[in-house]
Amino acid sequence: MATAIIYIIILMLFLIFAIVLSKGKGAFLIAGYNTLPESEKAKYDEVALAKFMGKVMYGYCLSILLWGLSELINQQWLFIVGLVLFIGLTIFTLVYVNTGNRFKK
Repeated sequence: MATAIIYIIILMLFLIFAIVLSKGKGAFLIAGYNTLPESEKAKYDEVALAKFMGKVMYGYCLSILLWGLSELINQQWLFIVGLVLFIGLTIFTLVYVNTGNRFKK
């Protein structure tokens, strides 16, 4: 039960972050982007990057929700589905963002 509460707390934090990013704000919170020099940041479409990462964060929220539900109703398969979603989304995001110059101006 205690781990389910922790999952819910993390879910709420991720959900707030997802909402902020979905509005095109908060790009300074994205790891890697926030460490770029201003001259490099000017080359990127900050709003598009933030909106994309907001969508990714919603996917992570779903994964965490599945983990919490697996603890509450004691169904291991929900945790596995959430884990596969989490890993798959992470791989997709890394490939999508780092190929094709999608977020360059």
